Amino acid sequence: MRKLILFLFTSLSFVFCDRNQKEDPFPCIDGICNTEFVIDSISTPGAKIHPDGYWRVKYQDLNYFTIRGKVSELDSQYVLNGVPLIETSFDSDYWIVFDTIEFKTPMYSYLGWFNNQTLDNPISIGNYTYTIRQLVSMESIFNLAGYEITKNTCLDCPYSSTLFGTHSKYNYYPTQNIFFDDEMAGDTASIFVQVVFNTDVGKREIRDVEMKIIFE
Repeated sequence: MRKLILFLFTSLSFVFCDRNQKEDPFPCIDGICNTEFVIDSISTPGAKIHPDGYWRVKYQDLNYFTIRGKVSELDSQYVLNGVPLIETSFDSDYWIVFDTIEFKTPMYSYLGWFNNQTLDNPISIGNYTYTIRQLVSMESIFNLAGYEITKNTCLDCPYSSTLFGTHSKYNYYPTQNIFFDDEMAGDTASIFVQVVFNTDVGKREIRDVEMKIIFE
């Protein structure tokens, strides 16, 4: 009798475990959640990554270049009405302020500033030192990824971290235009990309990519 009870208990355990696995599968059908991001060579001829890990991008009179991505497809459970629950976010460490003055920060906003409380860290710009709060109280600051922070932007609201970065949602081929003008030649920048596989309930995988750029 004990053996029978033990057998039934074990069988039910396997059934429940199997059911849980089916209800909460790994997000990507390839079992990896792979990402691939490149600089579009059509809008920016000659753009390529070198052995040192940096992309060389030459100015083409367009004031932008395009990053194109390809990411793994989701398990059918995370696709609703043909729409994959996936989000790709773009950011950079390169900012423009006072129209022509540029500066870089080692942290990037929506994943760095709010998690590490670096909004009040000093940033050297020329002969002066500012914090992000001081800068936006005087001028808007523009990020190469295509968004800006102004004096009207709430930096202390519960939702503040959602205001920054640019986003491509619900597709496996995310793209983003990155600002680039001739005055940036000789500078370097890092473009940060984060892909969230499954933005709803269930298993979620996150992949972070850093693209290092040299402007020419």
